[in-house]
Amino acid sequence: MPSTIRPIIVTADLDRLLTFYTGLLGATEVMRFPEEGPVFYVGLQLGDSELGLSADTSVVPGEPGRMLLSVEVDDVDARLARVEALGGRAPSPANDMPWGQRVAHITDPDGNVVNLTRTL
Repeated sequence: MPSTIRPIIVTADLDRLLTFYTGLLGATEVMRFPEEGPVFYVGLQLGDSELGLSADTSVVPGEPGRMLLSVEVDDVDARLARVEALGGRAPSPANDMPWGQRVAHITDPDGNVVNLTRTL
């Protein structure tokens, strides 16, 4: 039976997304392959989860819309204020949802949809 889901974002600009996710979420690098030379994969630790970033120069950034990455954070509004400086987009303010979460809808520099959430 599966026990772990590890989302991996494939990008043409691994360094840009690495800067975005470490700067916005305080993620720490736990794996780099290969260790020397051009990097193909970076594993980032976020709390008890891992997010992978994989390099593929043929990937075209855009608005895929098929996958949503939802990340529980300590302060939605504080992190939302940093999104654009890190190359992402934050088209609207955070909102309190009727199911008991504060949510900000953003996109990373490649156009991937990300929700910053905090349980109220």
